[in-house]
Amino acid sequence: MKKIEVYTKNYCPHCQRAKELLRRKGITFIEYDVTDDPLLEQEMRKRSGHATVPEIFIEDAWVGGCDSLHALEQSGTLDRMLED
Repeated sequence: MKKIEVYTKNYCPHCQRAKELLRRKGITFIEYDVTDDPLLEQEMRKRSGHATVPEIFIEDAWVGGCDSLHALEQSGTLDRMLED
């Protein structure tokens, strides 16, 4: 399985939606909660170039946020990206 990483904040509804989609598809992911961790949030910003959450990576490639993840799912691209 490919490595999926999701940067989140615990109060973020978009983060919840993104995680729900991944869970519904049975996808295992690593969650980094940046709510109270400024160093981890700084890492997220450096990796993605964005300050909002969620920020999602597949195999170290930046995918985007919740809307991007759902768009990939609707187009069928997400499944192809996750194939080994």
